[in-house]
Amino acid sequence: MLLTVLGEFVLPRAQPVWTQTLVDVMGRLGVEQKSARQALARTAAEGLLTSDREGRRVRWSLSESGSRLLSDGAARIYGFGTPAAAWDGRWLVLLVSVPESRRRLRHRLRTRLAWAGLGSPSPGVWISPDPGKQAEVADVVADLELDEVTSSFVGPFGAIGAEADMVAQAWDLAEVEAAYEEFIADFGGTGPSDPDEIMVRQVQLVHAWRRFPFLDPRLPAALLPHAWAGTRAAELFDTLHSRWEGPARRRWDERSAIG
Repeated sequence: MLLTVLGEFVLPRAQPVWTQTLVDVMGRLGVEQKSARQALARTAAEGLLTSDREGRRVRWSLSESGSRLLSDGAARIYGFGTPAAAWDGRWLVLLVSVPESRRRLRHRLRTRLAWAGLGSPSPGVWISPDPGKQAEVADVVADLELDEVTSSFVGPFGAIGAEADMVAQAWDLAEVEAAYEEFIADFGGTGPSDPDEIMVRQVQLVHAWRRFPFLDPRLPAALLPHAWAGTRAAELFDTLHSRWEGPARRRWDERSAIG
């Protein structure tokens, strides 16, 4: 939640923010003061924030690595849900062998490939309908030092088996769609009018949306169920974020000025 607040308000302004401002806003989001201060300390310990004092007061700024992390995250979050390019029917297939004894490495690989949008229809096999992800996947494989046990192929689905069955084995689209329906239910009602409530709802909106780049592999329309809920959810996110962005940031500026 703190990273969402920093990404939504501190990153665009590139200005330091007082501890009390962050603690107050986190409080409105249901985070206790002690927990908010602990989150600040942990984030600083990870090198994402720097601090300086003015008397007894402390203010926080994003470090270079913090700005880079949040900028990358913002690009993925705000750009997620845009219409996918036309699909040429080709698949990227990755074969990677990691022994069961190296469970931590298997978990890291699974997490990073899932974040890249790949699915696994069977152990050791990962697929994506976007061959353009090869460079990103190659970076993951190299970073985890798995080059020697990995190979890849690009091409259309063959004559054996059913493409729909492979998709169902690789991704639980019903679970993803249920998450989208929940998002629509949570944010599809009457919106807030009070400036503080708008600021809070804006943070909650972005915080709820930021999980979808991990959940949703963004498959081509030809591979998705009819009337895919992700399309409606993306339209709702874009509409609300645009509507609330100005008022929310003005309210943040007012609170920041008070400190």
